Amino acid sequence: MTDTLQYQSGFGNEFASEALPGALPQGQNSPQQVPYGLYAEQFSATAFTAPRHLNRRSWLYRIRPGAMHQPFTLLPESRWRNRFDEQPATPNPLRWDPFPLAATATDFIDGLFTVGGNGGPAAQTGVGIHVYACNRPMHSRYVYAADAELLIVPQLGRLRVATELGVLEIAPLEIALIPRGLRFAVTPLDGDARGYVAENFGAPMRLPELGPIGANALANARDFLAPVAAYEDREGEFELIARFQGRLWRAAIDHSPLDVVAWHGNAVPVKYDLARFNTIGSISYDHPDPSIFTVLTAPSDTPGTANMDFAIFPPRWLVAEHTFRPPWFHRNVASEFMGLIQGEYDAKGAGAGGFSPGGASLHNCMSGHGPDAAAHARAVALDTTRPQHLTGAMAFMFETRAVIHPTAQALALPGLQADYWRCWQGLARHFDPTRR
Repeated sequence: MTDTLQYQSGFGNEFASEALPGALPQGQNSPQQVPYGLYAEQFSATAFTAPRHLNRRSWLYRIRPGAMHQPFTLLPESRWRNRFDEQPATPNPLRWDPFPLAATATDFIDGLFTVGGNGGPAAQTGVGIHVYACNRPMHSRYVYAADAELLIVPQLGRLRVATELGVLEIAPLEIALIPRGLRFAVTPLDGDARGYVAENFGAPMRLPELGPIGANALANARDFLAPVAAYEDREGEFELIARFQGRLWRAAIDHSPLDVVAWHGNAVPVKYDLARFNTIGSISYDHPDPSIFTVLTAPSDTPGTANMDFAIFPPRWLVAEHTFRPPWFHRNVASEFMGLIQGEYDAKGAGAGGFSPGGASLHNCMSGHGPDAAAHARAVALDTTRPQHLTGAMAFMFETRAVIHPTAQALALPGLQADYWRCWQGLARHFDPTRR
């Protein structure tokens, strides 16, 4: 995406930015008097005593401190929730048609709809999985999520995400990662907007370890972009919405909370262009494990087992010989929620009743899944002496160590495909004990 905003490059970096010259104190974090009459405030996204390489915090220099607002009051329960105990989770594979666009004037907060999840903010583990559909700015509303870090994946329409630390603009094929607790407002730039959101209740997301791959590949740190300081100095009647323990709370506030004039630190929002992902694959035989497509991961207390992974399936060359090239049939200890941003996923048919952009599928722990019958037939007939170029498609996956509980509202959607299971029923029997 091309825009006129300025950004700083890197992931996990110690950044510094000021919108007015000399606004950033030098030599200390909390001087007795801050330049321009600003207030110093520390924003901590991890515990104070987290190891240095994992610690995430930023110092903000703002017109008014974050404590200045009226008391919060609880709002009626919305479609954005994180209670996942409404009913038993299902081992049945599920798939949804493209989620509907907003039918009336709807902002980002009101347009969030929870599909499923596990864990929650009280346990500080698990993930919430949501979709959004909006068509108007948040105007006088601002929001922060005390429960989780937010990963926003647009599928339709650009978004302007104004945060306390500056402004990000993201389009389909880009993502934004918003730290837990950071205040922000979203404006759709193209009318209707639709996409996916993951709430990460666990440790902050980071780049995956590369192991034998070496020092480079997958998502490179330099391709993540953080904003520069850009403050709002506005007074009036505004709302501050808090996402707290799964519910929304409202506080009146008489000024914009995006009033940070300068800041430094590493607890920052970032954007990333998925087209910059350096895909790794087999150049001999067999389809590697899908972990090689991991963009970001949130670790758990079990080494090698993520609270949440964000993986993508981008355009790429397939060259493995004597190999079934699509993802193989498998049953996974992890649970997988997959969305499609554009194009056709190579293991599933698109169109009516298929896997289409703006839709989703859910395959829970140990539920068998894989290519549908048509994709399997194409793959076994393919001439694997020739390279195959997959173009025009981008699918992604929110994968989590715990079972994903679909919400009752998601199961009640007309777009839930009741006959999804039939896509595998055409897999013919080929077994012949006399033929090798």
